[in-house]
Amino acid sequence: MWKIAIGLGIPFSELIGGQGQGVSVLRRSDAQVLRSSDGKMESRPLSPAGSNPWVELYELRLAARASHASDPHAAGTREIVVVLSGTLNLRVANEVFELGAGDSVSFRADEAHAYENPGTSEGRYHNLIIYAR
Repeated sequence: MWKIAIGLGIPFSELIGGQGQGVSVLRRSDAQVLRSSDGKMESRPLSPAGSNPWVELYELRLAARASHASDPHAAGTREIVVVLSGTLNLRVANEVFELGAGDSVSFRADEAHAYENPGTSEGRYHNLIIYAR
């Protein structure tokens, strides 16, 4: 589904519904968790689907010594990643940014990027995706 959203140039949340009006609540137990095909990366939405068509917020969990490559998002998309626990090597194009707990990074997500956890324990991160208008 994520690749379909990228292909259409729309936020992922538009594919899974959401009203975007009034007050929306997302209960942890109701969040639709996405997992990578190898099971080493998990992405859980932290904001109700459709609450804002230009912004999505996720909690990412990446297994120890694991990596996850992300296809480029739609043109103009940016991401902000905050390391909650563990470590993260973020690869954007040909650069690698080494981050520890409490660090954050902002980058253009409309180019290939990858999340790498070089640590010996699971890494947890918040991921804010900001779509171009």
